[in-house]
Amino acid sequence: MITTVNGQDVSINVDLDTPLLWFLREELKLTGTKFGCGIARCGVCTILVDDLAVRSCSIPVRDAIGKRVTTIEGLGSESNLHPVQEAWIKHRVPQCGYCQSGQICSAVALLKAKPQPSTNEIHQAMAGNLCRCGTYPRIQNALEDLAGRGKT
Repeated sequence: MITTVNGQDVSINVDLDTPLLWFLREELKLTGTKFGCGIARCGVCTILVDDLAVRSCSIPVRDAIGKRVTTIEGLGSESNLHPVQEAWIKHRVPQCGYCQSGQICSAVALLKAKPQPSTNEIHQAMAGNLCRCGTYPRIQNALEDLAGRGKT
């Protein structure tokens, strides 16, 4: 069985009930996606599956077969950042950084589905992503900026 992870076809050679998070971290060594709560509540493990934000701790590998999986490592590189990553830097969003890969993936999914989300749509889309450092105002500013309403 094969799926695409960050643009590369990969063979799946694990128990299909394995949480996708552990396949990504342990088998593929893509450690940018973090473990948070393990019950899909905190958003730390959020990745993209066919451009939709999903909690990788709660979906089995079987649900990714034949789909496009994108982790934080697949969004950009140091020399070619994704626009959301650029906005995160511009607005100094990260503090400890632990939740940021999930935050960024959720933001990318939101902007893919709705390039100019309203303030309320941003709140709704990002509400399930917890940040212990409380950088919510900076996240909001970064997304407002990307939507064309931001303060620089």
